[in-house]
Amino acid sequence: MNKLVYFMLFLMNILLSVASALLPVLPATPFLLLAAYCLAKCSKRLHDWFVNTRLYKVNLESYAQGKGMTLRAKIRIMGMITPLMAMGFIMMRSVFEARYVVWLMWLLHFLYLAFCVKTIPEAD
Repeated sequence: MNKLVYFMLFLMNILLSVASALLPVLPATPFLLLAAYCLAKCSKRLHDWFVNTRLYKVNLESYAQGKGMTLRAKIRIMGMITPLMAMGFIMMRSVFEARYVVWLMWLLHFLYLAFCVKTIPEAD
């Protein structure tokens, strides 16, 4: 039963991370980290598969190990977040409160990546 609960939480977090790629307000990284944790609890085989995917290796591996992110990864993330949030900001031109939330979330993403996530050198 416990493994089933973790598997359902894994699926939910994967779906939320996919949704976060489409919705500018949700960050994907926490959902992917939670998905990896839940997957590790429900199935060693699935966990081993997930940590060997390109998605995990490129975006999460160094961050999950507590090392931080490369400057290139930070720029790539902000390069994806900024146009998506700008699109949401523009589309909500008549809803000031929503525009404010989108702008605030963009600012928090930027500040978090700039000041809270350690910048590590590029691996050769």
